[in-house]
Amino acid sequence: MVSDVAARPRKPPVGSRTRHRPKRRIWPRVWHFLSFGAPGVLIYVCFVLVPIVVSFGYSLTNYNPFNPPTKFVGLRNYQLMLQDDTFLTSLKITTILTAIVVIVPNVVGLGIAVLLDRNGWLYNALRSVFFTPMVLSSVVISVIWTRMLQDDGPINDVLRAIGVQDPPGWLSDPDIALYSLATVLCWQMLGFCVVIYLAGLSGVPKELLEAASIDGAGPIRRFWQVTWPMLAPALTVNTVVLLISAFKIFDHVQVITQGGPGTGSTATIAFLAIQTAFVDNHQGYASAEAIAMLVVIAVLTTISLGVLRRREVNL
Repeated sequence: MVSDVAARPRKPPVGSRTRHRPKRRIWPRVWHFLSFGAPGVLIYVCFVLVPIVVSFGYSLTNYNPFNPPTKFVGLRNYQLMLQDDTFLTSLKITTILTAIVVIVPNVVGLGIAVLLDRNGWLYNALRSVFFTPMVLSSVVISVIWTRMLQDDGPINDVLRAIGVQDPPGWLSDPDIALYSLATVLCWQMLGFCVVIYLAGLSGVPKELLEAASIDGAGPIRRFWQVTWPMLAPALTVNTVVLLISAFKIFDHVQVITQGGPGTGSTATIAFLAIQTAFVDNHQGYASAEAIAMLVVIAVLTTISLGVLRRREVNL
């Protein structure tokens, strides 16, 4: 009888208030955000969002510091840009350069990563060798390759030594200069792709490869059926990084070709925008070119991420 009474739930006394669960305090969350998140957000706003907004504002004017006053022109700069043969040519050049830089390092880097996916001091040393160009400054690399690709440079000297009487003008021929520039970019970005693919290969379960081998799958089939699907995230990272890096390239063009030879045969959009702003002093029109480049990069990146992530899910 006593145990039954003790087991019954006790009712709160009459007139007493039922205790509610204490509400979570908001101030600790605000304090954590102000301590950890706010500095990063503030830096992003000051150095990314504010410059974009200011550039967009300039693109709606005819701003020229040496020819005041500044007037609001609306979308006139964008209309002129779409009719400007120089801008359209730079867009074509940038697109070709980006396509080469996205495809070649991905393909070659994957092959090198597969060859270096082994243990040993030699393979570790080779990984460091391939990654070294990524550590070097773009200006340093551009200066070195400019000397090597000159008409009297080491590459043409070697070609003459083996019997080539008239070696190509790697930087002086308008039909070759763009591909020479793309080669330099591919060479520098190759190490990044190799490292990312090596990281992806290290995550491939050995059990799956052994099971496929037991089932009779050869090396090529094991790669396409097991390894390649597991490298989908690495492909996404490499493609997006190469796409953004190649489309906004400026320093290599400035040092190696200065936009030439000829009339803008290697002038990218970023190079054209800098020349328009600081050589021709048309900051309003240059801001419109920069905003157009930003929009194109954003659209291409969004499409690439959507396609590649969908592929990851399907695999």
